Amino acid sequence: MRKYGVIGLGQVGATVAYTLVQHGTVDELVLIDHNEALAQAQKLDLDDASPRLGSTTKIILNDYAALADAEVLIVASGNIGAIDMNSSKGRFGEYESNQAIVRDIAPKIVASGFKGILIDIMNPCDVMTDYLQRMTGFDRNRVFGTGTFLDTARMQKYVGQALNTNGKNVAGYVYGEHGNSQFVAWSTVAVNGQPIANFHDLDLKQLEEDARQGAFAVMAGKHYTNFAIATCGVRLAEAVSADEQLACPVSAFDPDFGTYVGMPAVIGKNGIESLIHLDLTPDEKASLASSAKFINSKVDVLPQAVK
Repeated sequence: MRKYGVIGLGQVGATVAYTLVQHGTVDELVLIDHNEALAQAQKLDLDDASPRLGSTTKIILNDYAALADAEVLIVASGNIGAIDMNSSKGRFGEYESNQAIVRDIAPKIVASGFKGILIDIMNPCDVMTDYLQRMTGFDRNRVFGTGTFLDTARMQKYVGQALNTNGKNVAGYVYGEHGNSQFVAWSTVAVNGQPIANFHDLDLKQLEEDARQGAFAVMAGKHYTNFAIATCGVRLAEAVSADEQLACPVSAFDPDFGTYVGMPAVIGKNGIESLIHLDLTPDEKASLASSAKFINSKVDVLPQAVK
């Protein structure tokens, strides 16, 4: 029996839950939200879909104890309204509210006896992933965030569009914070096997900025993002369940920096199976170190955060 949990049932968490149920990924799904009416409504809506699906998912509502035997827990709590698209704060608009959520849910997760893999979607993603790990005390490999998995997909999309090819044909990684200090490691990027340097007419700075601002382009129209980030969360969860050994960029703990930061890693049944250290250019190494330093500075000042 496959069992997952989702904490936070707003736009992102609800889309995660719907995707899992629609795909038939899990036999049991634990849904948790402090808003009882919202949680009940999400369950009713998913249950209504069940007779038209090819699989059946048992939904358990607001029961932390039910997480004890869950394989994966996806944390998607947050306050999207706090994100300020018009200031440099960006995703750090959720910094105050989400750290309080971590302090609330972390001891409940621990008390549940949860022994699986925790995947964080909360913003600011790297900071909250680090804080969740510190506050739960779970092994670092068991806790990781979506990080730059989505930013990399955005980069692939924009590069593909610029070269009139499918973004799936674009390889490479966005590194660093899931936020303003992220960067495209162009030394890792190739299109149909050819290094990006072979394509001389591309405006790499603009493509990098397009990827960085991708979330805000969506939010400008509907005031939240949900489909892409939920897809990323589900994809990572399924990689854990399948012990897929999936190489992809996530927010993982790097002992060289002492914090969580977006970088390629191998995802399998143990969560982070290993980090992938590519031969970055000196400028890229400096950008990664700078981004990690910024993330660490935002975690170290949080209450009760101990290493």
